[in-house]
Amino acid sequence: MLPVKRLAAGICLWCICLSGFVLAQAPPTQAQTQRQTQTQSQPALPEMDIFLADFQQKDGKWIVGRPAKLTNRKGYDNQPFFLPDGKSMWFTSIREDDQADIYRIEFSNRQITRVTETSESEFSPTIMPDGKHFSVVRVEADKTQRLWKFPLAGGAPELILETVKPVGYHCWIDANNLALFILGPDDDHNFLWLAELRNKKSRNIANNPGRSIRISPGGGKISFVEKKSKTDWWIVEFDLKTDKTVPLIRTLPESEDFIWLSDSSILMSHGSKLYRWNRQEGSEWKEIADLSSSGLRKITRIALSPDAQHIAIVAEP
Repeated sequence: MLPVKRLAAGICLWCICLSGFVLAQAPPTQAQTQRQTQTQSQPALPEMDIFLADFQQKDGKWIVGRPAKLTNRKGYDNQPFFLPDGKSMWFTSIREDDQADIYRIEFSNRQITRVTETSESEFSPTIMPDGKHFSVVRVEADKTQRLWKFPLAGGAPELILETVKPVGYHCWIDANNLALFILGPDDDHNFLWLAELRNKKSRNIANNPGRSIRISPGGGKISFVEKKSKTDWWIVEFDLKTDKTVPLIRTLPESEDFIWLSDSSILMSHGSKLYRWNRQEGSEWKEIADLSSSGLRKITRIALSPDAQHIAIVAEP
């Protein structure tokens, strides 16, 4: 196994919510093991590209610029994560060796460099709250999915918790607390857990969550998609102090990826369009952009830059 390449200096602490881990769990069933192989293993992953667009609020309206393609090749490029400097981004890419690794792209010159180079597959890079490591969901040689961490300065990776598997997605609440998506035996039986690292305690707070887990504006709450049935999906908020879950708005049909914007509204995709919802402005989604003319279709993940001036968009080419 080769160590992670040394990263550029100056990366600081950043609040993030991406993919996951959990604390204590019984050994996976055969169905879980089979599913974890299918979840992030390469053969099941579609071709995806990442686009970058200007994004700004003007005269009370949100304006999306023409998206520029950051990745332009056949294959899987996904899970964008803006670095705190706002000048570059990490993403997950599967290349000729059929391994998923983490790459970095500089926006100024579109230069792409490899960040991890291991015999396993790494997904969903996330800077950890200690500001010294980044975490990834790793698909190991035996297809076990667990959470690992790499030093930002370069060096060998470390397993965060040995017995936690299969890992889906996660959100760092702070250095000691996580919200965790735990893979179940099928798509209709996943779980959302809260875990406390210091005391090694964890508990289930929701069944059938979506993969996006976010810190709500103001802190103290996390937000995620709750799938009440195959067609009834809601974005909800969970209060970390009261343990109460409050529904916010029904999602767009079959959409589960969303982000919070700087004005405390929510951005979500559906097809080739982007929609915004603000609880102060009513109960309906409002279309803010149709990107079909730029060749985007089936938009999934979206990410907001630290200065809220750009968005990364993942879509099928």
